[in-house]
Amino acid sequence: MAHSITLIASAYNFAPDFLWFPPLIEVLIAASIVYMALENIVGAGTVQRRWMMAFGFGMVHGFGFSFALRQSLRFAGSHLLTSLLSFNIGVELGQLLVLILLIPVLQLFFRYAVAERMGTIILSAIVAHTAWHWMLDRGARLRQFSFEWPALDAALLALVLRWLVLFMILGGLLWLIRMASQKWGGRSEAAGSRADARGTVMEKG
Repeated sequence: MAHSITLIASAYNFAPDFLWFPPLIEVLIAASIVYMALENIVGAGTVQRRWMMAFGFGMVHGFGFSFALRQSLRFAGSHLLTSLLSFNIGVELGQLLVLILLIPVLQLFFRYAVAERMGTIILSAIVAHTAWHWMLDRGARLRQFSFEWPALDAALLALVLRWLVLFMILGGLLWLIRMASQKWGGRSEAAGSRADARGTVMEKG
């Protein structure tokens, strides 16, 4: 979901138009992979915290998708939104396919080759090592650009206002999702409590 937001926003020219911005995003993508791999090794992340981090990293990755698709999107014409939605659906289906194929392989690997915790550490270390070198390589490319503060003009103000509106809408959606999940979670807990109470009564009877 998060990568879809920034991908669509970038396609509609919401993203900053600076030469150093794509290399910066590439560095941040590599850094996010390093971070998640290290967190897998340490094992300190909670589900809620990981959900928030994944959402933030997903927004960064969405910019990366937009840079890769920039040339193709020029030919979308009036079907830009349809093309973006189709791409996002394809990405989600691809991720599901990878999980369907990868989970059984990992289960066999953890069952017969190495313990799950040790296997997680080994695989995460390999991923972190690869992403670290990728981050250094992209960082060297980023240093070739000279950073200049954007001019405080009407165009910059319009860009900032558009992003503020986007984040306000996004915040509202996240709040609604959180409230709905808490509501359904409360109903599930209440239903479970009633079921336990009925079971206790039946056992006593």
